[in-house]
Amino acid sequence: MDKPYRQSAYPKYNRLKKKLPPYFIQRLNEAEQEVAFNPRIGEEKSGSLKGIRVCKFKVLDLLVLLAYQVNGKEKEVIFAAVGGHENFYRELEQYLK
Repeated sequence: MDKPYRQSAYPKYNRLKKKLPPYFIQRLNEAEQEVAFNPRIGEEKSGSLKGIRVCKFKVLDLLVLLAYQVNGKEKEVIFAAVGGHENFYRELEQYLK
Protein backbone atom coordinates (compact mmCIF):
# COMPACT_ATOMS: atom_id res chain seq x y z
CA MET A 1 0.00 0.00 0.00
CA ASP A 2 1.55 3.29 -1.07
CA LYS A 3 -0.57 5.92 0.69
CA PRO A 4 -1.72 5.77 4.31
CA TYR A 5 -5.38 6.05 5.20
CA ARG A 6 -6.55 9.42 6.53
CA GLN A 7 -6.70 9.47 10.32
CA SER A 8 -9.42 10.86 12.57
CA ALA A 9 -10.62 10.10 16.08
CA TYR A 10 -13.56 10.28 18.43
CA PRO A 11 -13.50 13.27 20.83
CA LYS A 12 -13.09 11.01 23.88
CA TYR A 13 -9.99 9.45 22.27
CA ASN A 14 -8.43 12.87 21.69
CA ARG A 15 -9.14 14.01 25.26
CA LEU A 16 -7.54 10.86 26.69
CA LYS A 17 -4.53 11.08 24.38
CA LYS A 18 -3.74 14.63 25.55
CA LYS A 19 -3.42 13.43 29.15
CA LEU A 20 -0.94 10.64 28.43
CA PRO A 21 2.80 10.97 29.19
CA PRO A 22 5.08 11.94 26.25
CA TYR A 23 6.74 8.52 25.86
CA PHE A 24 3.28 6.89 25.71
CA ILE A 25 2.07 9.41 23.10
CA GLN A 26 5.16 8.76 20.98
CA ARG A 27 4.55 5.00 20.95
CA LEU A 28 0.82 5.56 20.33
CA ASN A 29 1.63 7.77 17.33
CA GLU A 30 3.83 4.99 15.94
CA ALA A 31 0.98 2.49 16.36
CA GLU A 32 -1.44 4.91 14.67
CA GLN A 33 0.93 5.20 11.70
CA GLU A 34 1.19 1.40 11.42
CA VAL A 35 -2.61 1.17 11.38
CA ALA A 36 -2.89 4.00 8.82
CA PHE A 37 -0.58 2.13 6.44
CA ASN A 38 -2.14 -1.28 7.09
CA PRO A 39 -5.70 -1.00 8.54
CA ARG A 40 -6.14 -4.78 8.47
CA ILE A 41 -3.37 -5.21 11.07
CA GLY A 42 -5.80 -5.34 14.00
CA GLU A 43 -8.06 -8.17 15.05
CA GLU A 44 -11.67 -7.73 13.93
CA LYS A 45 -14.25 -7.94 16.72
CA SER A 46 -17.67 -9.55 16.55
CA GLY A 47 -20.98 -9.23 18.32
CA SER A 48 -21.82 -5.78 19.67
CA LEU A 49 -18.36 -4.52 18.62
CA LYS A 50 -18.74 -5.60 14.98
CA GLY A 51 -16.88 -3.20 12.72
CA ILE A 52 -14.24 -2.44 15.35
CA ARG A 53 -10.66 -3.64 15.02
CA VAL A 54 -8.18 -3.80 17.88
CA CYS A 55 -4.41 -3.54 17.48
CA LYS A 56 -2.19 -4.50 20.43
CA PHE A 57 1.20 -2.96 21.18
CA LYS A 58 3.53 -2.55 24.12
CA VAL A 59 4.58 0.58 25.99
CA LEU A 60 7.38 -0.37 28.35
CA ASP A 61 5.95 -3.61 29.89
CA LEU A 62 2.29 -2.61 29.51
CA LEU A 63 0.12 -4.22 26.83
CA VAL A 64 -2.01 -1.48 25.25
CA LEU A 65 -5.08 -1.93 23.06
CA LEU A 66 -5.94 0.51 20.29
CA ALA A 67 -9.50 0.28 18.94
CA TYR A 68 -10.42 1.74 15.57
CA GLN A 69 -12.88 1.57 12.70
CA VAL A 70 -11.99 1.44 9.01
CA ASN A 71 -13.97 3.31 6.37
CA GLY A 72 -12.77 1.66 3.15
CA LYS A 73 -14.73 3.93 0.81
CA GLU A 74 -13.24 7.12 2.27
CA LYS A 75 -9.85 5.47 2.98
CA GLU A 76 -10.11 6.64 6.58
CA VAL A 77 -9.17 5.14 9.95
CA ILE A 78 -11.19 6.40 12.94
CA PHE A 79 -9.56 5.80 16.32
CA ALA A 80 -12.09 5.02 19.05
CA ALA A 81 -10.22 4.04 22.22
CA VAL A 82 -6.87 3.27 23.75
CA GLY A 83 -6.10 1.61 27.07
CA GLY A 84 -5.16 -1.44 29.06
CA HIS A 85 -7.09 -4.68 28.79
CA GLU A 86 -9.04 -4.36 32.06
CA ASN A 87 -12.64 -3.29 31.27
CA PHE A 88 -11.48 -2.04 27.84
CA TYR A 89 -14.12 -3.81 25.77
CA ARG A 90 -16.95 -3.09 28.21
CA GLU A 91 -16.17 0.65 28.29
CA LEU A 92 -15.74 0.76 24.51
CA GLU A 93 -19.10 -0.94 24.01
CA GLN A 94 -20.81 1.56 26.34
CA TYR A 95 -19.17 4.53 24.62
CA LEU A 96 -20.19 3.41 21.13
CA LYS A 97 -23.86 2.92 22.07
